[in-house]
Amino acid sequence: MNIQNHPVVSREEWITARKQHLAREKAFTRERDKLSAERRALPWVKVDKDYRFQGPNGPLTLADLFGGRSQLIVYHFMFAKGWDEGCPGCSFLSDHIDGANQHLAHHDIALVAVSHAPFAEFQAFRRRMGWKFDWVSSAGSDFNYDFGVSARAEDVAAGKATYNYEKSDGAEEELPGLSVFYRNDKGEIFHTYSAYARGLDLLVGAYNYLDLAPKGRNEEEIMEWVRHHDKYDEGEKSSCCHGG
Repeated sequence: MNIQNHPVVSREEWITARKQHLAREKAFTRERDKLSAERRALPWVKVDKDYRFQGPNGPLTLADLFGGRSQLIVYHFMFAKGWDEGCPGCSFLSDHIDGANQHLAHHDIALVAVSHAPFAEFQAFRRRMGWKFDWVSSAGSDFNYDFGVSARAEDVAAGKATYNYEKSDGAEEELPGLSVFYRNDKGEIFHTYSAYARGLDLLVGAYNYLDLAPKGRNEEEIMEWVRHHDKYDEGEKSSCCHGG
């Protein structure tokens, strides 16, 4: 983005423009609150299938992932069987989870990552990234397929694969997503919401910072600049506020 010829005005003119934009920001916030309320009002679907997962201490059910809470948010992390490392975009998003979890865990929400690869295959990558959040495997289960983040090879080949509730033109068998569940006092579990693609932007706090800055996200393709956090060149890091 070329910002070299950006308009420069007096402080008084800037205040006028800022107030005009503030009115739009407030309207957007109210609309966002309304949209969030509509999201919470969506109907639910009861989950009757017996999904099984693998965690650090053995097999788990979907109910186990709630950890005693009534609300469960699952991040469908792209890590398939045979991969050496996770998707950079999923990793970018997941860098935000541990901070949020310090608070969500005390507000009746369990936040768990689920990947299609066998559990043992992503442990080295998890240690490398330094993450603490719960991350389990759905290998051998229909979970990824039923919640729209994995496609069977035959469906991709036949052009029957879907993503984000519509036919997918891509050939990817693994894609990112988010699914939300509620467990009532009787132990019944309901699927309340899922989001994919740009619907996951809300989880990426760094994008909110970028949207505030003059250059914005400054990307031609979504997350094309993103790297695993241990792969950025040292020269790209500012020394500001780090004693340099």
